[in-house]
Amino acid sequence: MNNYVALCAIGAEKILGNEIKSLGYKLTSNAPGRVSFSADDDAFYRANFCLRTADRVYLEMAKYPANDFDELFDGCYAVNWQDFFEKDVRVVVDKVRTYKSKLSSEHSVQGMIQKAIYKKLGASWRITTLPESGERIDVRVYIENNTATVLLDTSGEALHKRGYRTEGGTAPIRETTAAVLLQELMWRRKTPLHDPFCGSGTIVTEAVLYAHNVAPGLGRRFAYENLAVYNPQRALEIKKLEAEKIRTDVECRITGSDIDPAQIERAKLNAEHACVTAGRALQLIGSDAKVERPEFIVSDFKDLSAPYESGLILCNPPYGERLGDEQDARKLYAEMRGLFSDFPGWNMGIITSQKSFEEDIAKKASRVKNLKAGNLDTTLYIY
Repeated sequence: MNNYVALCAIGAEKILGNEIKSLGYKLTSNAPGRVSFSADDDAFYRANFCLRTADRVYLEMAKYPANDFDELFDGCYAVNWQDFFEKDVRVVVDKVRTYKSKLSSEHSVQGMIQKAIYKKLGASWRITTLPESGERIDVRVYIENNTATVLLDTSGEALHKRGYRTEGGTAPIRETTAAVLLQELMWRRKTPLHDPFCGSGTIVTEAVLYAHNVAPGLGRRFAYENLAVYNPQRALEIKKLEAEKIRTDVECRITGSDIDPAQIERAKLNAEHACVTAGRALQLIGSDAKVERPEFIVSDFKDLSAPYESGLILCNPPYGERLGDEQDARKLYAEMRGLFSDFPGWNMGIITSQKSFEEDIAKKASRVKNLKAGNLDTTLYIY
């Protein structure tokens, strides 16, 4: 068994943990923005293919006391790095985080970890200089309470980059955040879903993938493909197993609208790319079945009305950054009060960074959930 660490938006740890458990893996610990778990070698591939709410997946290479730089070096040097890397590898210690520890200089820790890895590789391969002409592999280090955890990146590009987005438009919501919202609202595929500010279609497209049980990573590459331990045959076997889980026999009512025709065209293209990717995965198992495409229309949200007695409105309405002025955003939120009368019997989930949202919409949420993805602090208001 191996130890892994998955990163996520701060506030999404429980949802990510539930995802990890649904894959059959055992949770071991969590901290703000990350969840640790133990799993077999297949998790190398499955976690990256399947986790909708994780930003990255790391393999834990070592965890040991690091009260000084000698201990930091020795613990890292003890890892059999030569088993994981090709001889032309370029190792980058991309981030260091320290907390309540004697070693507090992130730059110095970064240099020491880099030195230990290269010393070990040089000694193992009996070379004095590594060519560094190959693929980049990232290593991340946490030092908390004088304990160092050294992690190897298996994902590469952040996992919110599913591969289907052609062009995001202005300030799009992350795909992983959209997946968190769907699970936070406990949305089920039989429930009609509409995004009245769909933009480039991220929430709608993620809902389509979720409803049809399409693993979000089936259409992209990962950093593990550049490691010496990569087993392409096993990765393909697992990809086929995940393709077998795709549901094309389900009926869904997933729609999006936006006042901007250019955004609607972009949303249609992104959703099409996602569905085509699912179709290619199905072809791996000899199926020509197709995933149902969502419907998008050009419309001002004020012109909408509920097509069904019940459903879910889930949206990321424009805020100051996208509208250019905070007052414009507050005026928009005040106009959104009409959604409650236009969609009676529907639940609503609205995510925004605007702190005055409840005041502007003149309605107290039944529940709020704070989420921090990257540097953006947002709140999900649930009605």
